[in-house]
Amino acid sequence: MADRFAERRVVVSADRDTVVAVVARRLVEKLMVLSMEKAVVHVALTGGSAGVGVLAAAAANPGSGLVDWSRVHFWWSDERYVPALDAERNALQARQALLDHIPAPAENVHEIAASDDAATAEAAAAAYCAELARYPASDDSDPDPWPSFDICLLGVGPDAHIASLFPDRPEIGITDRAAVAVHDSPKPPPVRVTLTRPVINASQRVWLVLTGSEKAAALGLALAGANYVSVPAAGAKGRHRTLFFVDRDAASEVPDELIDPD
Repeated sequence: MADRFAERRVVVSADRDTVVAVVARRLVEKLMVLSMEKAVVHVALTGGSAGVGVLAAAAANPGSGLVDWSRVHFWWSDERYVPALDAERNALQARQALLDHIPAPAENVHEIAASDDAATAEAAAAAYCAELARYPASDDSDPDPWPSFDICLLGVGPDAHIASLFPDRPEIGITDRAAVAVHDSPKPPPVRVTLTRPVINASQRVWLVLTGSEKAAALGLALAGANYVSVPAAGAKGRHRTLFFVDRDAASEVPDELIDPD
């Protein structure tokens, strides 16, 4: 299946703020095009300071007014299993940064259930699997029971985790479900829900955002093709394009031939 995936490229910017601005601009530009070309566009969002910063910058971008938001569906690669109004909720942060500022129909926003809406994280994961299954891949040759995200945004931790898929844990190896519960997460809060690797890798474009020298080792291992069980970021691959958006500190060990000239 390796030939289904595009080559990975690295987009290097001067600093974190520039990385956020670059990703936001590319996101708006791509959504402008996709929303003109397609009846339905699927985007998976991520949390974290950089991920939320991208969404806020996208909301402020003048081009956002040219996106047909009625065609864009929003999903999350992972979520913290906390109450709906908890400040740590990725969905709440995304609403405050972007979704409350654009005319996105409520039915296009697909949140993972909060702890006050689902009795357990397992129930929240099962409900998300059912919701994803309402939008199966349209390619008859590849009938995945989940959407193929046009863009999947991912943050990367210093330990190289993506979504809530952490190194050397069972969730990274699960392939028979679209979403799973995570308990005793090495990063708080301890209970979460995450998409599985097959769903992430069904995306047309995977954009990974990481900044700071503490992420340099994770980036290097991911680009070197390390085992994704121990380096989850190494296993994130878009079918059309895989881009790492990084600052100079994170890119200190990136070979020149992997840097996107554009």
